[in-house]
Amino acid sequence: MKLSRLILWTAVATLQAACASVDTSTGCGSGPNMTAGAAAPQQAANEQAPQGAEAAAREFRAVLEASDAAMLARRPLDALFRGDLTRAGQFGDYLSDGWIEAERRAAAADLARLRTIDRDLLGAVDRLAYDAFVWNRQDALLAHGPEFAAIWSRLPIDHYGGVQLMFAALSSGEGAAPYRTVADYDNGLSRIAGFVAYLDQSIDRMRQGMKLGIVLPRVIAERTLVQFDTYAAQTLAQSQYHEPIRKLPVDFSQADRERLVRAYTAAIEGQLRPAFERVARFLRNEYLAAARDSVGLAGLPGGASYYAQLARHHTTTAKTPQQIHTLGLAEVARLTGELRKLADRTGHTGPLDEFFRQVRQDPRFKPASARALQDGYADIAHRVDLSLPHLFSHRPKTPLEIRPIPEVEAKGAAGAYYMPGSMETGRPGIFFFNSHDLPSRTTTDMETLYLHEAVPGHHYQGSLVAEDPSLPKILRYEWVTSYGEGWALYAESLGAELGLYTDPYQLFGHLQDQMLRAMRLVVDTGLHSLGWTRERAIDYMLAHSDMSRTEVTSEVERYIVDPGQALAYKIGEITIRQLRTRAEQTLGSRFDIREFHEQVLSTGALPLDVLTAKIDGWISSRSSAQGSAQGSAQGSANR
Repeated sequence: MKLSRLILWTAVATLQAACASVDTSTGCGSGPNMTAGAAAPQQAANEQAPQGAEAAAREFRAVLEASDAAMLARRPLDALFRGDLTRAGQFGDYLSDGWIEAERRAAAADLARLRTIDRDLLGAVDRLAYDAFVWNRQDALLAHGPEFAAIWSRLPIDHYGGVQLMFAALSSGEGAAPYRTVADYDNGLSRIAGFVAYLDQSIDRMRQGMKLGIVLPRVIAERTLVQFDTYAAQTLAQSQYHEPIRKLPVDFSQADRERLVRAYTAAIEGQLRPAFERVARFLRNEYLAAARDSVGLAGLPGGASYYAQLARHHTTTAKTPQQIHTLGLAEVARLTGELRKLADRTGHTGPLDEFFRQVRQDPRFKPASARALQDGYADIAHRVDLSLPHLFSHRPKTPLEIRPIPEVEAKGAAGAYYMPGSMETGRPGIFFFNSHDLPSRTTTDMETLYLHEAVPGHHYQGSLVAEDPSLPKILRYEWVTSYGEGWALYAESLGAELGLYTDPYQLFGHLQDQMLRAMRLVVDTGLHSLGWTRERAIDYMLAHSDMSRTEVTSEVERYIVDPGQALAYKIGEITIRQLRTRAEQTLGSRFDIREFHEQVLSTGALPLDVLTAKIDGWISSRSSAQGSAQGSAQGSANR
């Protein structure tokens, strides 16, 4: 529930479900050519709607729209990431007791309004949206209840998903916030005051946590202190907050240019730097001594229950941490077998760890430079684009750019990540790759990383739904981790069908990334539910992968500060793969992979049980249509 994750994940693509014009039993866009733009809306199936259906649909849509509008009022940064500039000058609250209670009350009010609507009167897709929205609101009600809010509100910053990283990127002129007009620049200045207030509020919340025993692990507090020290010591030339001033539009008047230079300099020197110094001083002089030696949530008061809730939140399943841990162990064993076969194929007959070490040390797989990495990803993008029409019927309009992760956050960041774009503001989606500590990195995972973060992963999925004007806004911009990350991991598995993984070492990289997601099931639950230490988690990942200690340490510390999120990938991917297998086996020659992908993608990010019900309904509809067609054909033959 950290602010940066609250904002960034909700910005990628929407919660769950669908538009009233999409029929869950009828596919679309299954022709040979891809269409640029959002997935074509499908036709509603309710030709003879029951009496009262129109009023029920109107009321349901009104609930969705009212909930969305109220959410944006409470979370102005969400609106900004979405491309809505209505409140672009506001930062928002996100930590006060009043804000937490407002979120809880909003969820309760939405559920109460939903109970006044007869779900059975809604069309097929609105019923899908109804079920997904109920799941979302119930989840929010739990998250903002006193039991769990007491924990996450006392842990507001960290080195991995801290607001200090998100806001620096937002304010750099290269992030979600536009810096094109004088109003844009004034909005940027206005947001700084809100950010500074949030940092001071974070100190107050962390002091409360110290009294309650709800504190960060010491290693995480130390990492966070380093970042705030870095921000506090930056010169104007080094500051991301000064980047917009270095790129002032030439059409600004001289008076505006001079005013903005003075104002931004004063904000950086007079507001931001002192705030960073205050946080650093607090961490150094007060917090480190109170920070804990344990790293898992189970080491906090109420932490075990909170972790079980986070597992439900991120996976959208009822699986317990122990069940997820067991599933992870099985997946690690399966993938170890696949890696053994691949090693044999390359001629390596020794132990797997020797094979991992050879690949890790082979100079062929060392990136020469950040530029070489960027060029390599551009080549992969070109090859994927050529093959995409074989599996998909549409492509998004939102452009995609490939950039290195800013150095200030690269040390603690993953190998790559995606920042969503916006057609409303003209912002491209961005595939960020990590060029920090190049000697520790290999190029064998480039194809699988691109498929996951860019196309047909996060950029493709998120942009398609965001660009579909027939979807209500609340269904275009929310985020369900198990769907979004499950889809992205499933997208990695499409590499061979897209003409990739022809190099056995790129296939090796893909299997290693699959192994990473399987290990996450084991390590995340181990850390937060089974009492694993940071060192045990690092040793486990080193023993089962080719990852360097630098990469493994970054991963483990990510799981420590973002509990449960890493569980969603494998569980989501397994679910989508099972649904595809079920459709292939049931439909046989009638199965169309482009139509299946359309069904999975066209109605937004769904909780897994809602997605499963949708696809099962589509399979049943297609199977029934097939049976009817065969029966008609047989009848004609008999006549």
